[in-house]
Amino acid sequence: MITSMTGYGQAVLENERFKVSVEMRSYNHRFFEVMLRMPRQLLPIEEQLKKAVQKQVNRGKVDVFINIEGEGLVKKRLDIDWDLFQEYIHAAADMKKRADVKGKPSVDALLLHEKIVSVHEQEQTDEGLFTILIKATEEAVSKLAEMRKREGHSLYVDLKTRVEFVNKIATELKQYAPKVADHYRTKLQKRVEEFLQGQVEYDENRLLNEVAFFADKSNVDEELIRLDSHTVQFLKIIEEGGVVGRKLDFLIQEMNREINTIGSKANDIHISQQVVELKSEIEKIKEQVQNIE
Repeated sequence: MITSMTGYGQAVLENERFKVSVEMRSYNHRFFEVMLRMPRQLLPIEEQLKKAVQKQVNRGKVDVFINIEGEGLVKKRLDIDWDLFQEYIHAAADMKKRADVKGKPSVDALLLHEKIVSVHEQEQTDEGLFTILIKATEEAVSKLAEMRKREGHSLYVDLKTRVEFVNKIATELKQYAPKVADHYRTKLQKRVEEFLQGQVEYDENRLLNEVAFFADKSNVDEELIRLDSHTVQFLKIIEEGGVVGRKLDFLIQEMNREINTIGSKANDIHISQQVVELKSEIEKIKEQVQNIE
């Protein structure tokens, strides 16, 4: 079955230390691309996470959002500028001495002094966190892939209906196209007779030559045969499924080319109307194909 490139998946896992949430959204894209939005301490397993996604997604852009809650993600430490601290202590002692104030200098205020004491945070890595995160990623991408399959089934039903409608119109044109030359001969003969009004006999052979030239110029048999071949291939491909988006896109271009040629060659109002109908349907098919993996 064909697969859509649009999908969503989420997984939340936790252990005694961490709670991990992984959320994924996928969109149309010409190739495969993964964008990870996660804390920096997870960089050591970035490639593992991408590979976990790629196991079930072959084409499309996937945005992955990772959120982590728990203790031990960041280690904090105090850094003290001891030289500056001593300078402050000596200065405070001199101030008290000069002001004749008794008692030792207090360090409480100095602990809050940002130039003396600074707090540094260091991100921690944890194998247990990595394990649960990879598992959550695999679960989220499984849900994403399942949704893409469901969307793909809906696309399959819609595309099959539309391509079969194209086939129906093409079959009608096959039956109608041979009559175009006869219609042209009848109209041409009538116009000639009306113009001459029976006063001058016209050359039947010249009339037949003109009709034959018109029939050759407006013949669309080859285009209809190729169009039929393309639609058969299209239906076969969506039945077989797999990564077929680019193949289908190519076939749509070929089908559109044949229909344009039919429209330019067939000098007939009925065929022109049917060509407009075909082009409208092909455009809708093309829009849907853009979303297929």
